[in-house]
Amino acid sequence: MRYHRRSFKQAPPSLANRTYAMAAADPFKARDTFQTKSGEYALYRLSRLEEAGLTTVSKLPYSVRVLLESLLRNCDDYVVSQDDVKNLAGWNKTRGANPVELPFKPARVVLQDFTGVPCVVDLAAMRSAMKRLGGDPNRINPLNPVDLVIDHSVQVDHYLGAGALDFNIEMEFERNQERYEFLRWGQKAFDNFRVVPPGTGIVHQVNLEYLAKCVFVRDGVVLPDSLVGTDSHTTMIDGLGVVGWGVGGIEAEGVMLGQPIYMLTPEVVGMELTGKLPAGATATDLVLTVTEILRKQKVVGKFVEFYGAGVSSMSLADRATIANMSPEYGATMGFFPVDDGTLEYLRQTGRTAEEIDLVERYCKENQLFRTDDAPAPEFSSTVELDLATVVPSLAGPKRPQDRIPLAAMKPQWRKDLIEVYEKGCVSTPAKWEGEGGQPIDPEGAASPAAAVAVSDPGFDGIHVENAGSTFQLHHGSVVIAAITSCTNTSNPSVMVAAGLVAKKAAAVGLQAKPWVKTSIAPGSRVVTDYYEKSGLDKELAKVGFYTVGYGCTTCIGNSGPLPAPISAAIREHDLVVAGVLSGNRNFEGRINPDVKANYLASPPLVVAYALAGTTDIDFASEPIGEGDSGPVYLKDLWPTQQEVQQVVKACVLPEMFEEQYGDVWEKNPKWNALPITGGELYDWQPGSTYIQEPPFLATLTEEVLPIAPIAGARCLALLGDSVTTDHISPAGAIAKDSPAGRFLMNAGVEPVDFNSYGARRGNDRVMTRGTFANIRIRNQLAPGTEGGVTKHLGSDEVMPIYDAAMKYIKEGTPLVVLAGAEYGTGSSRDWAAKGTYLLGVRAVLAASYERIHRSNLVMMGVLPLQFEEGTTWQSLGLTGEETFAIPDLGDSLKPLQTITVQADGKTFPMKVRIDTPVELDYYRHGGILAFVVRKLLKEG
Repeated sequence: MRYHRRSFKQAPPSLANRTYAMAAADPFKARDTFQTKSGEYALYRLSRLEEAGLTTVSKLPYSVRVLLESLLRNCDDYVVSQDDVKNLAGWNKTRGANPVELPFKPARVVLQDFTGVPCVVDLAAMRSAMKRLGGDPNRINPLNPVDLVIDHSVQVDHYLGAGALDFNIEMEFERNQERYEFLRWGQKAFDNFRVVPPGTGIVHQVNLEYLAKCVFVRDGVVLPDSLVGTDSHTTMIDGLGVVGWGVGGIEAEGVMLGQPIYMLTPEVVGMELTGKLPAGATATDLVLTVTEILRKQKVVGKFVEFYGAGVSSMSLADRATIANMSPEYGATMGFFPVDDGTLEYLRQTGRTAEEIDLVERYCKENQLFRTDDAPAPEFSSTVELDLATVVPSLAGPKRPQDRIPLAAMKPQWRKDLIEVYEKGCVSTPAKWEGEGGQPIDPEGAASPAAAVAVSDPGFDGIHVENAGSTFQLHHGSVVIAAITSCTNTSNPSVMVAAGLVAKKAAAVGLQAKPWVKTSIAPGSRVVTDYYEKSGLDKELAKVGFYTVGYGCTTCIGNSGPLPAPISAAIREHDLVVAGVLSGNRNFEGRINPDVKANYLASPPLVVAYALAGTTDIDFASEPIGEGDSGPVYLKDLWPTQQEVQQVVKACVLPEMFEEQYGDVWEKNPKWNALPITGGELYDWQPGSTYIQEPPFLATLTEEVLPIAPIAGARCLALLGDSVTTDHISPAGAIAKDSPAGRFLMNAGVEPVDFNSYGARRGNDRVMTRGTFANIRIRNQLAPGTEGGVTKHLGSDEVMPIYDAAMKYIKEGTPLVVLAGAEYGTGSSRDWAAKGTYLLGVRAVLAASYERIHRSNLVMMGVLPLQFEEGTTWQSLGLTGEETFAIPDLGDSLKPLQTITVQADGKTFPMKVRIDTPVELDYYRHGGILAFVVRKLLKEG
């Protein structure tokens, strides 16, 4: 709410009064009624704005129409002004080029447990703070519907055999019982808050298949479904015509507590799709192509909306696959409007006839329904893709936008082995040799198999014995092959294709290589249903792929340990081994600490690489393996589109969705058996290593302190380009020799019980110690090192970042971080900002920011500053060893103001990346949590 425009002491109307004011005000006379099969409902017609001469609805992108409907429906001249409505209605005049602030009120919030637990911890802490300040703790309560899906806590400990699933579930509950008991408390303590139990599926797939409705009815008014979520891949729901994107946990908490999302008018890039996918190409290949194209188009912070005849040729699942990877191509969201394909998917997934009728009639009544003959909207800019040009592809070895055509994979792998991983003949001018020693260009090589890396002793293989098998591990050996992640497990076509590859492989006697850790982690139990009906579960098991859990596993770093002999060989000989996963993220250090090279691929290609056991293969000319009757090639195993669709049509049935999601809240008996303790306040346990009251509000006062200049600051980390939140935020395994590991051992926790950082996100003591501690981060203040270390300026001692930060805090020294371009790209992890704040960092100085991380820094009271275009810390000659001052900070600070930074005699301008007035209020209050508590306290 726009409290920055009014006296903070002025109390807003109650929620009930605000709702009444919204319905009663209707300044544009937009409220009307319409008929459905289930009766009469109200709506707010966009056409009334056109009748008033404010817009031409048909020219607006559909995504903008959804935002405009929200403003129109909520226009009360208090939270949403008439000017807000008019500004967005006039979008076509500027097409987002002259952005203004807009208050968007999503219909709901979705959380997953890694990011959701700290949200609930913060809500519990806000209740405790409210009590300490003499207020009513029950004022801290979600006002918008919130669904939390527990999906990020299952780990691939066991992977072979039918018992792997039950074992991993047992381990999940054993490791996470305290977290789960806390969430059970939250489910009881907070209104408007539901929890989908463990073992159901991945949040985005559950959202797509069940939670999303396309439209909602509130007080007799029909409105478009919309949401924000605490996972960046919330965007998957855009494929269903539902506006949604990822936000930080602290931003989501604001929406939960009734705050709008304050955003700037979006630019909308239209991507026209034509044609159809060719034989052999999958939805995964399509999305990797889209990601590569749109990343080059620089769509960061923009909406992307898909249009054109090619949209109608795509299944809804294919659309959701593309929408899912919006964070990878940098867009706020990738939107597909509601159309006939949406309605067909709703029928396929067991939604009721009444629900589907309501979606169709409302969207057509309010010009939110796309048809092939409708004129294309006007966009800020456009880009085209002919689907017929898509070829089988992978992406890697470190970034999802680095697409590699399958035909070029072998030479690209060998090139990266030398140039990225510095294995082989890195000093000679000709890094590549063909037959006869002639240099060749791997990117243009007609025969990729001709390229070889030379002069690396590890390339000849390392002898390993494991589980009764003896084999050679090489650079490029595939040690993880995982069908995982919401990107693909929600898509029956690629999941069935993987099963058919396995079926054909099993028929000729092929199996996954013994050094490959294989796994299937379906995004919902419906996948298992159609695998069982088709018999493909048994075929996958024959080649080594078993279901290991229902949740986000390998893609989030829950790949589990490799077998000890394999891990030891990799570490002892510094082998560059590979993971191939059907995921959306492959950043350094994310998948597994032993696996440096990771490639995103379709589920059938995951199976293929498990059968081959190496990335050093040309599937076009080399056999994937030796079958019962001789060499077998990938073309012998690859299913046709007709074969795939026959299985999908026969085996993916609406009753499966109805059965799996009927009474989903009570289906897990282990969840139901967890005890519930506590009342309106959570009973914090001082000895807990999972759940602790965070210090953000521990000393909160009613008064707001003035904004103060920063002086005498030192640099904690000096970072290059593309430092992601995976580098910043604690994730994955906890090393026993790390500050977090030592803390846990001092608390009596054995290394075997460390669990992961993600599982301990409710304990700031662990998470702060893991911030900037990624094993692959390179802090240039400590050159030649890798991992979370820095040089403490003053003593010049190299030490863990956490230890240095604590030393600076003890000395009373404020800190800054210097970074390059695209700082904070990656998942929307609130701990990347929370940990930064708790380490004592007051400001970040970067060349550019990823949208969510910049916002999260502001919401934690950390100042994001951006160098002028073309300027970097390197071009300014900064070393990070300077003493920094920001003297211009004060209560007169304005959004996007240019201020002066001083560093040992050097003075340079930087833009304040506090983008909106409400963000300035968050910063002024020391973060959004303090802002909301003070606001509710003043309301009484």
